[in-house]
Formats: sequence, structure tokens, C-alpha cells
Amino acid sequence: MATSGLNRRCGGCIEKMGDGERKTMRVFIPTPLRQFAAGNDTVEVNAGTIAGALEELTQRHPDLRKHLFTGEGKVRAFVNVYLNDEDVRYLPEKDATKVSAADTLTIIPSIAGGN
Repeated sequence: MATSGLNRRCGGCIEKMGDGERKTMRVFIPTPLRQFAAGNDTVEVNAGTIAGALEELTQRHPDLRKHLFTGEGKVRAFVNVYLNDEDVRYLPEKDATKVSAADTLTIIPSIAGGN
């Protein structure tokens, strides 16, 4: 990523990048995946969209990628991602939805089982 024209204001949670503003937001990591995120239950990422947040998350914690994405780069069918309380699959812009510093992403893997 080129850094020319970068205006960064850490603590203020806003970066001005060539591709627009990016906000520091929190991603909640579910217990079964924390071992792939250095044991963290939350990770702060700087992103302008949901896709950007997931990309930064998996760049910082590469072992998460295979658990969240298919080989084609799509979110796995059994992984549910929520922006605040909204299922990303049902948002009009899906993972291209813009995010703000007040937003949170929650990753919830589906769990099968029972009798």
C-alpha cells in the first residue's frame, strides 16, 4: 500500500488514505478461532469497509484466513459475519458496506451437532 498522501490520526480513529477514510473498529473473535488470532477475543483494525476489515484481520493473523475464507477468497458458508447486529449477507452492499469507528464486526462460526 502506498503511503503518499497519508494523514493518520491514531487515537482519533481516522486515517485518510488514497482510497478514502479508514476507521479503527473492533472485530470480535469467537472462542474456537482465538488460537489463530494470538489468543485475542477482539482485534482492532483500520478499514473503510467490511471486506477491508476482514482483509486486515487476516493479514495480521494469517492463520485465520483458511478458517474464514475459501480458496477463492469468499467467506465460508458456515461462517457468519455481523456488522453490529446485522448479518452481512443481507446488507444491500454486503461486504462492500462502509464502516465507522462506532461499528463492530462479530464472527460467528456455525456449529453442527445434536442427536
